[in-house]
Amino acid sequence: MQVGNIFLGSDYPVRIQTMANTDTNDIDASVDQARRCIEAGAELLRFTTQGLREVESLREIHAQVLTAVPLVADVHFQADVADAAAKVVEAVRINPGNYIDPARKFKHIDYTEEEYQAELKRLEDRFVQLLDICREHKTAIRLGVNHGSLSDRIMSRYGDTPAGMVESVMEFLRVAVRHDFHEIVISIKASNTRVMVDTVRLLVKTMNKEHMAFPLHLGVTEAGEGEDGRIKSAVGIGALLADGIGDTIRVSLSEAPENEIPVAQDLVAYFADEESTRYDGTITAEVLDNIGGEAEVRYSSVEEDWNTFCLQAAAECGRLLWEFKATILTLVNPNFSETKLNFLSKDILQAARVRIYKTEYISCPGCGRTLFDLQKTVAEVKKATAQYEGLKIAVMGCIVNGPGEMADADYGYVGAGRERISLYRGKECVLKNIPQEEAVEQLLKLIESDRNTK
Repeated sequence: MQVGNIFLGSDYPVRIQTMANTDTNDIDASVDQARRCIEAGAELLRFTTQGLREVESLREIHAQVLTAVPLVADVHFQADVADAAAKVVEAVRINPGNYIDPARKFKHIDYTEEEYQAELKRLEDRFVQLLDICREHKTAIRLGVNHGSLSDRIMSRYGDTPAGMVESVMEFLRVAVRHDFHEIVISIKASNTRVMVDTVRLLVKTMNKEHMAFPLHLGVTEAGEGEDGRIKSAVGIGALLADGIGDTIRVSLSEAPENEIPVAQDLVAYFADEESTRYDGTITAEVLDNIGGEAEVRYSSVEEDWNTFCLQAAAECGRLLWEFKATILTLVNPNFSETKLNFLSKDILQAARVRIYKTEYISCPGCGRTLFDLQKTVAEVKKATAQYEGLKIAVMGCIVNGPGEMADADYGYVGAGRERISLYRGKECVLKNIPQEEAVEQLLKLIESDRNTK
Protein backbone atom coordinates (compact mmCIF):
# COMPACT_ATOMS: atom_id res chain seq x y z
CA MET A 1 0.00 0.00 0.00
CA GLN A 2 1.00 3.63 -0.41
CA VAL A 3 1.06 6.40 2.20
CA GLY A 4 2.06 9.60 0.45
CA ASN A 5 5.47 8.94 -1.06
CA ILE A 6 6.06 5.83 1.09
CA PHE A 7 5.20 2.26 0.14
CA LEU A 8 4.48 -0.36 2.79
CA GLY A 9 4.44 -4.12 2.43
CA SER A 10 6.59 -7.21 2.10
CA ASP A 11 8.24 -5.92 -1.08
CA TYR A 12 9.55 -2.80 0.66
CA PRO A 13 11.89 -2.02 3.58
CA VAL A 14 10.54 -1.76 7.11
CA ARG A 15 9.66 1.92 7.57
CA ILE A 16 10.51 3.92 10.70
CA GLN A 17 8.13 6.39 12.27
CA THR A 18 7.64 8.51 15.35
CA MET A 19 5.11 10.92 16.85
CA ALA A 20 5.59 14.60 17.64
CA ASN A 21 5.12 15.63 21.27
CA THR A 22 4.62 19.34 20.55
CA ASP A 23 1.32 21.19 20.79
CA THR A 24 0.02 20.76 17.24
CA ASN A 25 -1.29 24.32 17.34
CA ASP A 26 2.24 25.61 17.99
CA ILE A 27 3.10 25.48 14.32
CA ASP A 28 6.67 26.77 14.57
CA ALA A 29 7.61 24.27 17.33
CA SER A 30 5.87 21.44 15.47
CA VAL A 31 7.65 22.19 12.20
CA ASP A 32 11.01 22.47 13.97
CA GLN A 33 10.49 19.13 15.67
CA ALA A 34 9.28 17.55 12.44
CA ARG A 35 12.47 18.64 10.73
CA ARG A 36 14.63 17.20 13.53
CA CYS A 37 12.79 13.88 13.29
CA ILE A 38 13.11 13.83 9.51
CA GLU A 39 16.83 14.61 9.71
CA ALA A 40 17.19 11.73 12.19
CA GLY A 41 15.57 9.36 9.69
CA ALA A 42 11.83 9.30 10.40
CA GLU A 43 9.87 8.15 7.35
CA LEU A 44 6.38 8.85 8.73
CA LEU A 45 5.41 11.40 11.36
CA ARG A 46 2.24 11.50 13.47
CA PHE A 47 0.63 14.51 15.17
CA THR A 48 -2.11 14.51 17.78
CA THR A 49 -5.31 15.97 16.33
CA GLN A 50 -7.88 16.61 19.05
CA GLY A 51 -10.21 18.88 17.09
CA LEU A 52 -10.81 20.97 14.01
CA ARG A 53 -8.38 23.64 15.19
CA GLU A 54 -5.60 21.05 15.12
CA VAL A 55 -6.68 20.00 11.61
CA GLU A 56 -6.11 23.56 10.41
CA SER A 57 -2.75 23.67 12.18
CA LEU A 58 -1.83 20.39 10.48
CA ARG A 59 -2.68 21.97 7.15
CA GLU A 60 -0.01 24.62 7.75
CA ILE A 61 2.53 22.12 9.15
CA HIS A 62 1.90 19.91 6.13
CA ALA A 63 2.54 22.82 3.77
CA GLN A 64 5.95 23.41 5.37
CA VAL A 65 7.14 19.77 5.35
CA LEU A 66 5.14 18.61 2.33
CA THR A 67 7.97 17.11 0.30
CA ALA A 68 9.66 15.38 3.23
CA VAL A 69 7.54 12.63 4.83
CA PRO A 70 3.87 11.63 5.05
CA LEU A 71 2.01 13.07 8.02
CA VAL A 72 -0.49 11.09 10.08
CA ALA A 73 -3.30 12.75 12.04
CA ASP A 74 -3.90 10.98 15.36
CA VAL A 75 -7.62 11.21 16.15
CA HIS A 76 -9.56 9.92 19.16
CA PHE A 77 -13.27 10.13 20.01
CA GLN A 78 -14.30 12.50 17.18
CA ALA A 79 -15.17 10.85 13.88
CA ASP A 80 -15.88 14.25 12.30
CA VAL A 81 -12.30 15.32 13.01
CA ALA A 82 -11.02 12.19 11.24
CA ASP A 83 -13.13 13.14 8.21
CA ALA A 84 -11.65 16.64 8.15
CA ALA A 85 -8.06 15.47 8.70
CA ALA A 86 -8.36 12.96 5.85
CA LYS A 87 -8.61 15.92 3.46
CA VAL A 88 -5.38 17.48 4.74
CA VAL A 89 -2.72 14.81 5.41
CA GLU A 90 -1.60 11.49 3.94
CA ALA A 91 -3.01 9.25 6.67
CA VAL A 92 -5.44 9.31 9.57
CA ARG A 93 -5.11 7.16 12.67
CA ILE A 94 -8.35 6.14 14.33
CA ASN A 95 -8.76 3.92 17.37
CA PRO A 96 -11.49 1.29 16.87
CA GLY A 97 -12.11 1.45 20.61
CA ASN A 98 -13.34 5.03 20.51
CA TYR A 99 -14.11 5.84 16.86
CA ILE A 100 -17.90 5.74 17.31
CA ASP A 101 -18.09 4.55 20.89
CA PRO A 102 -18.04 7.01 23.80
CA ALA A 103 -15.21 7.25 26.29
CA ARG A 104 -14.69 3.99 28.16
CA LYS A 105 -16.75 3.62 31.31
CA PHE A 106 -15.43 0.13 32.16
CA LYS A 107 -18.97 -1.15 32.53
CA HIS A 108 -20.13 -4.58 31.44
CA ILE A 109 -23.10 -4.41 29.10
CA ASP A 110 -25.05 -7.50 28.13
CA TYR A 111 -25.89 -7.37 24.43
CA THR A 112 -28.36 -9.63 22.71
CA GLU A 113 -27.15 -10.87 19.35
CA GLU A 114 -29.60 -8.50 17.66
CA GLU A 115 -28.27 -5.53 19.66
CA TYR A 116 -24.68 -6.49 18.91
CA GLN A 117 -25.35 -6.68 15.18
CA ALA A 118 -27.11 -3.31 15.35
CA GLU A 119 -23.94 -1.83 16.84
CA LEU A 120 -21.89 -3.30 14.01
CA LYS A 121 -24.29 -1.76 11.49
CA ARG A 122 -23.87 1.62 13.20
CA LEU A 123 -20.09 1.17 13.00
CA GLU A 124 -20.25 0.36 9.28
CA ASP A 125 -22.53 3.27 8.41
CA ARG A 126 -20.17 5.76 10.04
CA PHE A 127 -16.89 4.19 8.94
CA VAL A 128 -17.98 4.13 5.28
CA GLN A 129 -18.19 7.92 5.37
CA LEU A 130 -14.49 8.07 6.27
CA LEU A 131 -13.61 5.44 3.66
CA ASP A 132 -15.28 7.49 0.93
CA ILE A 133 -13.40 10.64 1.93
CA CYS A 134 -10.10 8.76 2.07
CA ARG A 135 -10.74 7.20 -1.32
CA GLU A 136 -11.43 10.62 -2.86
CA HIS A 137 -8.32 12.22 -1.34
CA LYS A 138 -6.01 9.17 -1.65
CA THR A 139 -5.60 9.11 2.13
CA ALA A 140 -4.55 6.01 4.03
CA ILE A 141 -6.00 4.84 7.35
CA ARG A 142 -4.18 3.50 10.37
CA LEU A 143 -6.31 1.34 12.63
CA GLY A 144 -4.59 1.66 15.99
CA VAL A 145 -5.68 -0.58 18.86
CA ASN A 146 -3.94 -0.47 22.22
CA HIS A 147 -4.29 -2.96 25.05
CA GLY A 148 -6.74 -1.37 27.46
CA SER A 149 -8.39 0.93 24.90
CA LEU A 150 -11.09 -1.46 23.76
CA SER A 151 -14.67 -0.27 23.69
CA ASP A 152 -17.08 -1.36 26.40
CA ARG A 153 -18.93 -3.31 23.69
CA ILE A 154 -15.87 -5.40 22.77
CA MET A 155 -14.91 -5.74 26.43
CA SER A 156 -18.37 -7.10 27.26
CA ARG A 157 -18.02 -9.94 24.79
CA TYR A 158 -14.27 -10.66 24.70
CA GLY A 159 -12.71 -9.01 27.72
CA ASP A 160 -9.38 -7.21 27.67
CA THR A 161 -7.73 -10.06 25.77
CA PRO A 162 -5.72 -10.62 22.60
CA ALA A 163 -8.89 -12.05 21.05
CA GLY A 164 -10.73 -8.84 21.91
CA MET A 165 -7.98 -6.66 20.48
CA VAL A 166 -7.95 -8.67 17.26
CA GLU A 167 -11.73 -8.60 16.90
CA SER A 168 -11.71 -4.85 17.44
CA VAL A 169 -9.52 -4.54 14.33
CA MET A 170 -11.27 -7.19 12.29
CA GLU A 171 -14.67 -5.50 12.59
CA PHE A 172 -13.25 -2.49 10.75
CA LEU A 173 -11.24 -4.54 8.23
CA ARG A 174 -14.32 -6.52 7.20
CA VAL A 175 -16.17 -3.28 6.50
CA ALA A 176 -13.23 -1.93 4.48
CA VAL A 177 -12.95 -5.12 2.40
CA ARG A 178 -16.69 -5.15 1.71
CA HIS A 179 -16.37 -1.60 0.38
CA ASP A 180 -13.19 -2.35 -1.59
CA PHE A 181 -10.93 -0.07 0.45
CA HIS A 182 -7.47 -1.49 1.10
CA GLU A 183 -5.22 1.45 2.02
CA ILE A 184 -5.03 0.45 5.67
CA VAL A 185 -2.14 -0.25 8.02
CA ILE A 186 -2.79 -1.89 11.38
CA SER A 187 -1.22 -1.06 14.72
CA ILE A 188 -2.01 -3.37 17.63
CA LYS A 189 0.05 -2.66 20.74
CA ALA A 190 0.47 -3.32 24.44
CA SER A 191 2.95 -2.26 27.13
CA ASN A 192 3.12 -5.93 28.14
CA THR A 193 5.51 -7.40 25.56
CA ARG A 194 4.04 -10.89 25.75
CA VAL A 195 0.50 -9.60 25.18
CA MET A 196 1.75 -7.47 22.28
CA VAL A 197 3.53 -10.36 20.55
CA ASP A 198 0.73 -12.89 21.11
CA THR A 199 -1.86 -10.42 19.82
CA VAL A 200 0.00 -9.55 16.63
CA ARG A 201 0.61 -13.22 15.90
CA LEU A 202 -3.09 -13.93 16.45
CA LEU A 203 -4.02 -11.05 14.15
CA VAL A 204 -1.81 -12.43 11.38
CA LYS A 205 -3.45 -15.87 11.72
CA THR A 206 -6.92 -14.33 11.72
CA MET A 207 -6.23 -12.20 8.64
CA ASN A 208 -4.79 -15.19 6.82
CA LYS A 209 -7.89 -17.22 7.66
CA GLU A 210 -10.08 -14.47 6.21
CA HIS A 211 -7.79 -14.00 3.17
CA MET A 212 -6.58 -10.54 4.18
CA ALA A 213 -3.05 -9.15 4.00
CA PHE A 214 -2.74 -5.65 5.43
CA PRO A 215 0.59 -4.05 6.44
CA LEU A 216 1.42 -4.10 10.15
CA HIS A 217 2.96 -1.42 12.35
CA LEU A 218 4.88 -2.73 15.36
CA GLY A 219 5.53 -1.12 18.71
CA VAL A 220 5.50 -1.68 22.45
CA THR A 221 3.31 1.13 23.70
CA GLU A 222 4.27 3.10 26.80
CA ALA A 223 7.65 1.34 26.90
CA GLY A 224 9.19 3.98 29.17
CA GLU A 225 12.56 5.68 28.80
CA GLY A 226 16.27 5.09 29.00
CA GLU A 227 17.75 1.62 28.80
CA ASP A 228 14.60 -0.02 30.19
CA GLY A 229 12.44 1.46 27.43
CA ARG A 230 14.88 0.37 24.74
CA ILE A 231 15.14 -3.17 26.11
CA LYS A 232 11.37 -3.57 26.42
CA SER A 233 10.86 -2.30 22.86
CA ALA A 234 13.55 -4.62 21.49
CA VAL A 235 12.03 -7.65 23.23
CA GLY A 236 8.58 -7.10 21.70
CA ILE A 237 9.48 -5.72 18.28
CA GLY A 238 12.41 -8.12 17.89
CA ALA A 239 10.28 -11.21 18.47
CA LEU A 240 7.99 -10.22 15.60
CA LEU A 241 10.70 -9.02 13.21
CA ALA A 242 12.38 -12.40 13.76
CA ASP A 243 9.09 -13.98 12.59
CA GLY A 244 9.20 -11.88 9.42
CA ILE A 245 6.26 -9.79 10.68
CA GLY A 246 6.22 -5.99 10.49
CA ASP A 247 6.17 -3.30 7.82
CA THR A 248 6.70 -0.19 9.97
CA ILE A 249 7.95 0.23 13.54
CA ARG A 250 8.11 2.81 16.26
CA VAL A 251 10.17 2.61 19.43
CA SER A 252 7.94 4.57 21.86
CA LEU A 253 10.12 6.30 24.45
CA SER A 254 9.31 8.93 27.07
CA GLU A 255 11.96 11.11 25.49
CA ALA A 256 12.31 13.53 22.60
CA PRO A 257 10.86 11.74 19.55
CA GLU A 258 14.06 12.10 17.55
CA ASN A 259 15.74 9.86 20.15
CA GLU A 260 13.50 7.00 19.06
CA ILE A 261 14.78 6.93 15.49
CA PRO A 262 18.34 5.51 15.96
CA VAL A 263 17.00 2.69 18.14
CA ALA A 264 14.43 1.75 15.51
CA GLN A 265 17.06 1.99 12.78
CA ASP A 266 19.37 -0.38 14.65
CA LEU A 267 16.57 -2.94 15.10
CA VAL A 268 15.57 -2.77 11.45
CA ALA A 269 19.17 -3.05 10.26
CA TYR A 270 19.85 -6.00 12.55
CA PHE A 271 16.90 -8.02 11.32
CA ALA A 272 17.43 -7.01 7.71
CA ASP A 273 20.49 -9.29 7.73
CA GLU A 274 19.97 -12.89 6.78
CA GLU A 275 19.88 -15.23 9.76
CA SER A 276 23.21 -16.71 8.70
CA THR A 277 24.74 -13.26 9.17
CA ARG A 278 23.12 -12.70 12.57
CA TYR A 279 24.34 -16.09 13.76
CA ASP A 280 27.83 -16.00 12.27
CA GLY A 281 29.55 -17.91 15.04
CA THR A 282 30.00 -14.92 17.38
CA ILE A 283 26.33 -14.53 18.26
CA THR A 284 24.64 -17.71 19.40
CA ALA A 285 21.64 -18.64 21.48
CA GLU A 286 21.02 -22.10 22.79
CA VAL A 287 18.68 -23.70 25.26
CA LEU A 288 20.14 -25.96 27.92
CA ASP A 289 18.63 -28.13 30.64
CA ASN A 290 19.42 -26.63 33.99
CA ILE A 291 20.15 -29.01 36.86
CA GLY A 292 17.03 -27.78 38.66
CA GLY A 293 14.86 -28.55 35.66
CA GLU A 294 14.41 -24.92 34.57
CA ALA A 295 15.17 -24.06 30.97
CA GLU A 296 18.04 -21.67 30.39
CA VAL A 297 18.73 -19.41 27.46
CA ARG A 298 22.42 -18.68 26.92
CA TYR A 299 23.36 -15.81 24.65
CA SER A 300 26.96 -15.25 23.62
CA SER A 301 28.40 -12.31 21.74
CA VAL A 302 31.64 -10.40 21.21
CA GLU A 303 29.87 -7.13 20.35
CA GLU A 304 32.01 -4.30 21.77
CA ASP A 305 29.39 -1.53 21.95
CA TRP A 306 27.25 -1.84 25.08
CA ASN A 307 24.11 -0.21 23.66
CA THR A 308 24.23 -2.37 20.57
CA PHE A 309 24.76 -5.50 22.66
CA CYS A 310 21.78 -4.61 24.91
CA LEU A 311 19.50 -4.11 21.93
CA GLN A 312 20.55 -7.29 20.12
CA ALA A 313 20.46 -9.46 23.25
CA ALA A 314 16.96 -8.22 24.09
CA ALA A 315 15.74 -8.68 20.53
CA GLU A 316 17.00 -12.28 20.36
CA CYS A 317 16.35 -13.52 23.88
CA GLY A 318 12.77 -12.48 24.53
CA ARG A 319 11.28 -14.83 21.96
CA LEU A 320 13.57 -17.68 23.03
CA LEU A 321 12.56 -17.26 26.67
CA TRP A 322 8.92 -17.57 25.62
CA GLU A 323 9.46 -20.36 23.10
CA PHE A 324 11.32 -22.60 25.52
CA LYS A 325 9.46 -21.45 28.66
CA ALA A 326 12.85 -20.53 30.08
CA THR A 327 13.24 -18.73 33.39
CA ILE A 328 17.03 -18.37 33.39
CA LEU A 329 19.01 -16.10 31.07
CA THR A 330 22.80 -16.17 30.92
CA LEU A 331 24.62 -13.52 28.89
CA VAL A 332 28.23 -14.03 27.85
CA ASN A 333 30.43 -11.27 26.45
CA PRO A 334 34.16 -10.92 27.23
CA ASN A 335 33.99 -7.13 26.82
CA PHE A 336 31.74 -6.50 29.83
CA SER A 337 31.82 -7.43 33.51
CA GLU A 338 29.78 -10.30 34.88
CA THR A 339 27.97 -7.87 37.16
CA LYS A 340 26.89 -5.70 34.24
CA LEU A 341 25.77 -8.72 32.25
CA ASN A 342 23.77 -10.06 35.19
CA PHE A 343 21.90 -6.78 35.56
CA LEU A 344 21.11 -6.80 31.85
CA SER A 345 19.86 -10.39 31.99
CA LYS A 346 17.47 -9.40 34.80
CA ASP A 347 16.23 -6.41 32.78
CA ILE A 348 15.52 -8.64 29.78
CA LEU A 349 13.74 -11.24 31.93
CA GLN A 350 11.58 -8.47 33.39
CA ALA A 351 10.90 -6.88 30.00
CA ALA A 352 9.73 -10.30 28.78
CA ARG A 353 7.54 -10.63 31.91
CA VAL A 354 9.34 -13.86 32.85
CA ARG A 355 10.63 -12.69 36.24
CA ILE A 356 10.10 -9.43 38.12
CA TYR A 357 13.10 -7.95 39.92
CA LYS A 358 12.23 -4.28 40.37
CA THR A 359 9.52 -1.67 40.01
CA GLU A 360 8.16 -1.56 36.49
CA TYR A 361 7.30 1.77 34.89
CA ILE A 362 4.80 2.15 32.09
CA SER A 363 5.10 5.64 30.62
CA CYS A 364 3.81 7.09 27.38
CA PRO A 365 6.08 9.00 25.01
CA GLY A 366 3.96 12.13 25.25
CA CYS A 367 2.26 14.09 22.48
CA GLY A 368 0.39 17.34 21.93
CA ARG A 369 -2.19 16.28 24.51
CA THR A 370 0.40 16.14 27.32
CA LEU A 371 0.18 19.26 29.48
CA PHE A 372 3.14 18.68 31.80
CA ASP A 373 6.86 17.91 31.49
CA LEU A 374 6.65 14.15 30.96
CA GLN A 375 10.36 13.34 31.08
CA LYS A 376 10.91 15.29 34.28
CA THR A 377 7.82 13.74 35.85
CA VAL A 378 8.84 10.18 34.96
CA ALA A 379 12.21 10.80 36.61
CA GLU A 380 10.52 12.17 39.76
CA VAL A 381 8.12 9.24 40.01
CA LYS A 382 10.93 6.72 39.50
CA LYS A 383 13.09 8.33 42.18
CA ALA A 384 10.21 8.35 44.66
CA THR A 385 8.93 4.80 44.05
CA ALA A 386 11.95 2.68 43.09
CA GLN A 387 11.76 0.80 46.42
CA TYR A 388 8.43 -0.85 45.56
CA GLU A 389 9.77 -4.00 43.94
CA GLY A 390 7.20 -5.75 41.78
CA LEU A 391 4.76 -2.85 41.50
CA LYS A 392 3.77 -1.58 38.06
CA ILE A 393 3.38 2.20 38.01
CA ALA A 394 2.12 4.12 34.98
CA VAL A 395 2.82 7.74 34.10
CA MET A 396 0.45 8.81 31.34
CA GLY A 397 0.25 12.17 29.65
CA CYS A 398 -3.52 12.44 29.23
CA ILE A 399 -6.88 10.77 29.64
CA VAL A 400 -6.61 9.17 26.16
CA ASN A 401 -3.66 7.08 27.35
CA GLY A 402 -4.99 6.52 30.85
CA PRO A 403 -6.55 4.83 32.60
CA GLY A 404 -7.35 2.35 29.83
CA GLU A 405 -4.04 2.12 28.02
CA MET A 406 -1.96 1.74 31.15
CA ALA A 407 -3.57 -1.70 31.05
CA ASP A 408 -2.36 -3.81 33.98
CA ALA A 409 -0.58 -1.12 36.04
CA ASP A 410 -1.13 -1.20 39.80
CA TYR A 411 -1.12 2.59 40.04
CA GLY A 412 -1.47 5.38 37.53
CA TYR A 413 -0.34 9.01 37.41
CA VAL A 414 -2.47 10.52 34.65
CA GLY A 415 -2.59 14.02 33.19
CA ALA A 416 -6.02 15.57 33.73
CA GLY A 417 -5.35 19.10 32.45
CA ARG A 418 -2.67 21.75 32.48
CA GLU A 419 -0.46 20.78 35.44
CA ARG A 420 -3.36 18.84 36.96
CA ILE A 421 -3.09 15.13 37.75
CA SER A 422 -5.47 12.31 38.57
CA LEU A 423 -4.23 9.26 40.48
CA TYR A 424 -5.53 5.75 39.86
CA ARG A 425 -5.52 2.46 41.69
CA GLY A 426 -5.77 0.08 38.78
CA LYS A 427 -8.49 1.59 36.62
CA GLU A 428 -10.23 3.33 39.52
CA CYS A 429 -9.67 7.07 39.86
CA VAL A 430 -9.06 7.73 43.57
CA LEU A 431 -7.79 11.33 43.45
CA LYS A 432 -9.01 13.61 40.71
CA ASN A 433 -7.57 16.79 39.24
CA ILE A 434 -5.01 17.55 41.96
CA PRO A 435 -2.15 20.06 41.49
CA GLN A 436 0.90 18.51 39.87
CA GLU A 437 3.21 19.73 42.64
CA GLU A 438 1.29 17.53 45.10
CA ALA A 439 0.88 14.49 42.88
CA VAL A 440 4.05 12.49 43.62
CA GLU A 441 3.60 12.90 47.36
CA GLN A 442 -0.05 11.88 47.08
CA LEU A 443 0.94 8.84 44.99
CA LEU A 444 3.34 7.73 47.72
CA LYS A 445 0.65 8.18 50.38
CA LEU A 446 -1.77 6.10 48.31
CA ILE A 447 0.73 3.26 47.85
CA GLU A 448 1.73 3.27 51.53
CA SER A 449 -1.89 3.37 52.67
CA ASP A 450 -2.69 0.33 50.53
CA ARG A 451 0.36 -1.55 51.81
CA ASN A 452 -0.52 -0.82 55.43
CA THR A 453 -4.06 -2.14 55.03
CA LYS A 454 -2.99 -5.48 53.56
